Amino acid sequence: MMRRIIHVDMDAFYASVEQRDRPALRGLPVAVGGSPASRGVVAAASYEARKFGVRSAIPMSRAVRLCPHLNVVPPDFQKYRAVSQQVFAIFRSVTPLVEGLSLDEAYLDVTENAWAEPLGMSVAKRLKIAIHDATGLTASAGVAPNKFLAKIASAWRKPDGLTVIAPERVESFLQQLPVDALWGVGPVTAARLRDRGIMRLVDVRTADQAVLRSAVGSLTDWLLKLATGHDDRPVEPNRAAKSSSSECTYAQDLVDLDRIREEIAGMARDNAEWLRKSGRVARTVTIKVRYEDFTTITRSDTRPPTSDTDDIVRRAVALLAKTDAGRRPVRLLGAGVHNFGESDDKGRLFD
Repeated sequence: MMRRIIHVDMDAFYASVEQRDRPALRGLPVAVGGSPASRGVVAAASYEARKFGVRSAIPMSRAVRLCPHLNVVPPDFQKYRAVSQQVFAIFRSVTPLVEGLSLDEAYLDVTENAWAEPLGMSVAKRLKIAIHDATGLTASAGVAPNKFLAKIASAWRKPDGLTVIAPERVESFLQQLPVDALWGVGPVTAARLRDRGIMRLVDVRTADQAVLRSAVGSLTDWLLKLATGHDDRPVEPNRAAKSSSSECTYAQDLVDLDRIREEIAGMARDNAEWLRKSGRVARTVTIKVRYEDFTTITRSDTRPPTSDTDDIVRRAVALLAKTDAGRRPVRLLGAGVHNFGESDDKGRLFD
């Protein structure tokens, strides 16, 4: 049986929640994020702000230059998580096959669903109505035979869009797509492909294999598969976290090594606490350092699995010796754990 997959993506989620809760902001350009005076970054931008080129992940100072009348709102992640829980409860009332990608987007396999709807389009319409009724927010949805196509479709008519790619329409839809529509192709890779004359997604099919590999390397086989519209990845409702990490960008560059050690130690303690709460142990401890010139490095240490706080903190702080922290000003620090196993209540490891 051909699967019916829906990708649902909330529209400008954080910004839309703020506009919902602050009527004075409705219809105005809004960016959720940190202050432009303290190296804040845009976490989300309303559609009114996007008209000025404001996008997520750009510095808030740049966003304000692009849109001088931008309304900057500090994030309230507790509120966003609460709204996300409402939305995901709706998803799970329809199908147990829900794969969350973030607070505001998910894949749903609705081949079989609680509404007994035979068409994915009908399920998507009802989901959009249910989300709006429960939260006052809009979502865009893409319906397709697989995850790759459903995700592209959900962005096709934003905001409040619904795009359906029926099996018989897959080829005609693929013919419309630029090469950067391919999953895994970012701006740099897309530029390399275009430099080699590969402009459209379907051009990947006929490209010389050596030329393609020179542009995308190990992604070649995967991209060839996607370029024909094939994606057999299932919706994974219990996709396990592969890592846990914390990081912070500082308003003033850090130059004091003792302060840097304290910051890394605090993040590592948070990582260890997360491991214990989730009943996991980790083999690898990693730190991230970004210097004032934006050069970013990571350093890792892999040993027998543990969730011991002192051990994780000690290893994270020791990794600083493999960096120039204290000799070069530091803009950002991060620490994380990964390479997980599970432990029982006596701390024994289960892979």
